[in-house]
Amino acid sequence: MERLIFHIDVNSAFLSWEAVRRLQAGDKQDLRLFPSAIGGDREKRTGVILAKSIPAKAYGVQTGEPIAQALRKCPTLILAKPDFALYEKSSKAFLAICRKYAPVVEQYSIDECFLDMSGTSMLYPDPIAIAHRIKDEIRDTLGFTVNVGIGSNKLLAKMASDFEKPDRVHTLFAEEIREKMHPLPVRDLFTVGASTAQRLERAFIRTIGELAATDEQTLKALLGNKQGEHLHRYANGIDPSPVQAEHEEAKGYSISTTLPTDLTDWEEGNRLLLALSDSVASRMRADRASAYCISVTIRTNHFKDSSHQRKLTAPTDITDEIFSVARALFAELWDGHTPLRLLGVALGEIRREGEEVQLSLFSEDEGKEKARRVDRAVDEIRNRFGYHTIGRASCGSGDGVGKKHRAKLEAERKK
Repeated sequence: MERLIFHIDVNSAFLSWEAVRRLQAGDKQDLRLFPSAIGGDREKRTGVILAKSIPAKAYGVQTGEPIAQALRKCPTLILAKPDFALYEKSSKAFLAICRKYAPVVEQYSIDECFLDMSGTSMLYPDPIAIAHRIKDEIRDTLGFTVNVGIGSNKLLAKMASDFEKPDRVHTLFAEEIREKMHPLPVRDLFTVGASTAQRLERAFIRTIGELAATDEQTLKALLGNKQGEHLHRYANGIDPSPVQAEHEEAKGYSISTTLPTDLTDWEEGNRLLLALSDSVASRMRADRASAYCISVTIRTNHFKDSSHQRKLTAPTDITDEIFSVARALFAELWDGHTPLRLLGVALGEIRREGEEVQLSLFSEDEGKEKARRVDRAVDEIRNRFGYHTIGRASCGSGDGVGKKHRAKLEAERKK
């Protein structure tokens, strides 16, 4: 059976989701129509741009640049702070629509997913028509737009969704690779980062077509065996990887975000980790649950995933405890230099309210109860007035934490 894969990608996700929320609250100004962006603190002029509107792009505002630099380019730039609880809620809403149409859906990141539509020709004879239907239902129901890429594997579908934006459907089948993909710059190939692109361009491999035509052994000598083989396959449109659905039995809570620009700073990384920990802990508390296991996942700019987890002696739903463990795991995982593309936090081995819990030999201290009272107060304020009305204090620079933790690990290894 011939494979048929859709890739659905939300257009300017963080900015679009914030714009929709404001419009639903009665705001007359659509952020997407004005120079606007998500990220940082306007008053302190700190942080970076996470997402930008098309009018902001016209001023030269770029994703990943410092807030202060963006404001110099566009002094009237409207800035909204990140809100991962909103992003998670919006992500769930668009995924729910996707699951109505596809037997298998894989969430790739908070704002994109793959749909395996193979074998659905009896239900949907025209793949392009059903892609438009999914796209339009998301737009008309939820208020934001997506791009849909259609291909015979995940790579081609994802490449297709990155063609002209926004609110479009594009195809990239095997017979279209030579016309649509091969003329593109080599840096446009999925998983090719800036440093890899520079090495290829220095070797006079400037387009994806030239990469596809290059001998595989030459690429292995240039990039290493694994990456050379991988990019040769991708340049020729080969990707056998399956669309993997979530396992229902996982019974956990998780959140991850694909970063719009490479993360190379401890302070920014830990600030993001705090926001993710806060969001996922708040969602778990709403279900009156707690977790025995905390894990952190990172993805480098070479798309290598790594994760560490830690089991606790007693379950917790306290944001500060979850963040403290997550930060230590992050320090174990990351060297502080390798650029990161994704950061995620997951809570597992869930204990529901009313379930028996293994008793600790030690009674809980007053600090834990105080932390729980703070969490309950924060949750109540957010439930009444919206998630964005109150935030957690910044965790400060994580570099010291990372150095201290890595020094401890090194000392343990020498024992």
